[in-house]
Amino acid sequence: MLELYQAESCPYSEQVRSKLTELGASYVVHNPRLPGDEGGDVLNEQTHGKLTAVGGEDAIPFLLDREREEAVYDAEDIVDYLDEHYDG
Repeated sequence: MLELYQAESCPYSEQVRSKLTELGASYVVHNPRLPGDEGGDVLNEQTHGKLTAVGGEDAIPFLLDREREEAVYDAEDIVDYLDEHYDG
């Protein structure tokens, strides 16, 4: 299962969502906080806690691939990862 920690208004998160849609991948979305270079306002304490516990950083977008036990930060790295593992 793919889990995307993101923010709806974040352009980097949009890049990842677009790639997931292009690939027809199913995924779960978590919205832990608003976007921002210094970390935006936390919207959901529980989800934010999972983001930092699992990934170790307070950064979005963050992709967690539970099937492959992989975790990836940064939109470009996530798109590359998806291309490598989920494209056709």
